[in-house]
Amino acid sequence: MTDREHWFEDIADHLGSAYDRYAHTKGTVQEVDHLVAALRLKRGERILDVGCGTGRHSLELARRGFEVHGIDISERFIEIAQRSEIASATFARADARSLAFDAEFDAVVCLCQGAFGMMTADGEDDVVIAGVARSLRPGGRLALSAFNAYYAVKYHTDAEFDADAGISHERTEVRSESGASRTVDLWTGCYTPRELRLLLGKHGFNVTSISSVEPGEYGSAPASTETPEFLAIAHL
Repeated sequence: MTDREHWFEDIADHLGSAYDRYAHTKGTVQEVDHLVAALRLKRGERILDVGCGTGRHSLELARRGFEVHGIDISERFIEIAQRSEIASATFARADARSLAFDAEFDAVVCLCQGAFGMMTADGEDDVVIAGVARSLRPGGRLALSAFNAYYAVKYHTDAEFDADAGISHERTEVRSESGASRTVDLWTGCYTPRELRLLLGKHGFNVTSISSVEPGEYGSAPASTETPEFLAIAHL
């Protein structure tokens, strides 16, 4: 751990644009196809991308006619996202634990363990969802992915799972843009569908669906133990 605002910042600094070389980033178009349909998005609507990383979902949504604002705690990732010249996609460094928006967006997406999944201290996930709810206009919609706790226990044998906290911890190798390798610690909050419904319901969300998904294969499959992520679709 470091004295920075979040432990992931150092990892993001090391990864830089090499983050987009990893396999889990390659399904962006399919994921956005599904999100546009599931959230019933209409051209011109304003979308907040919480934990946007290097901006892949934000930019794909902007290409389709949406006004998108992406935020991430990593200054390095935001610098990369800002290289785009798509005017309808804006980016800023911000902490998902202190969202300052007030009913400014028609929809929020928080995907691929962006922000929510890496908030592992007690109460942080609750604070993030409260901020998301404040950011949405009445009737606003949310797409939120979370790591599947059942999958973590059943299949993620290279990681240590804290059953009391619901957090998976692994040590893994990441490579920079130049190929330099570093072994890092990753902590990921894991959830069951029931936990997601309770948390979202606490902040006024009505959950439409929770489906089993994996990167590049978003869909409406029922929740199961067999995919690494759940995707919750909800509205205020």
